[in-house]
Amino acid sequence: MTINNQSYLGPGYDVKGNEMRYRDAFNNTLRAELEYDKNVLIIGEDISGGFDKKTKEPLDAWGGPFAATKGLVQDFGTERIMDAPISEAGFVGAAIGAALTGLRPVVDLMYFDFTTVAFDQLLSNAAKSRYMFGGQTKVPLTLFARSGGGTGHAAQHSSAFYSILAHIPGLKVVTPTDPYSVKGLLSAAIRDDDPVFVVNDKKLINMTGFVPDEDYQIELGKGRCLKEGSDITLVGMSYTTVVCQEAAEKLKEIGVDAEVIDLLSLSPLDEDIIIESVKKTNRIVIVDEDNPKASIASEVAAIVSDKAFDYLDAPVKRVTAPHTPVPYSKELENEFMPDSDDVLQTVKNILDIWFF
Repeated sequence: MTINNQSYLGPGYDVKGNEMRYRDAFNNTLRAELEYDKNVLIIGEDISGGFDKKTKEPLDAWGGPFAATKGLVQDFGTERIMDAPISEAGFVGAAIGAALTGLRPVVDLMYFDFTTVAFDQLLSNAAKSRYMFGGQTKVPLTLFARSGGGTGHAAQHSSAFYSILAHIPGLKVVTPTDPYSVKGLLSAAIRDDDPVFVVNDKKLINMTGFVPDEDYQIELGKGRCLKEGSDITLVGMSYTTVVCQEAAEKLKEIGVDAEVIDLLSLSPLDEDIIIESVKKTNRIVIVDEDNPKASIASEVAAIVSDKAFDYLDAPVKRVTAPHTPVPYSKELENEFMPDSDDVLQTVKNILDIWFF
């Protein structure tokens, strides 16, 4: 079923489910999709965890460095859970070929920064094949990787430049924010006939939340309102949606009623939910962990300025990381990351609240 994601399992939604970690919801969804469609297979580095030297059987020591595929190789075998050499361009290219010939490959790129190694395959082949062949082909390819700073992984393993992928026509980009949304978006991505990149922020992996037992997909290209408000709109994506929710709670304490919009999908982008919110609140702050230049925050700001300018009572504001690589020093990394206090201060400045 497809769940209307405008609300987050709102009042009256009676469904059975469990509290679980983001990583477990992700793993369970991979398992469910492997069972649902025999054409689904997974390719990546270390995802089957190595092999026993004597028996040559897969050990599944960890299921990749983030345990996303743990337990799968024993049940589905090495023809569907495939370890790849350290060549992202090579195994992404192989996955594109597999998708073009009828399979539904899922690619684990480990860290988001490693997408750059496979960029030609993503840009020139995955995203453009359907267009170049006049719609005669499809590329049902899903890719995922871990993005974001704040976890001590340094500059080359902490990027959040999902805006670069969203810039590519033909490539869909989604940003789950909790266990519920990662199940629905990952399932929808694997069943989609176009290439979809699922961005997993490392800070979300061990967070818990409610996940329905039933099979469901969240429509790609639609955002959701997590909290209604009247004074200002806070827009988040991936982990910054959590930041927006934290900021909304702090704003409530000083009498500011903030609306929280979770984008969920960056390409396609749900412009309507943003515009409708701004028409109601007349103010907006976009929170984005990416560097500020040519970012999703900049794109949303441009859309609002173009399509909702007459409704604005204050300038559009962005809260982003600075235009630098992610520092390794913990103190500097903490300063680098946009947090709820940054959002709180930005809103105070917009509303000219100086007495708190």
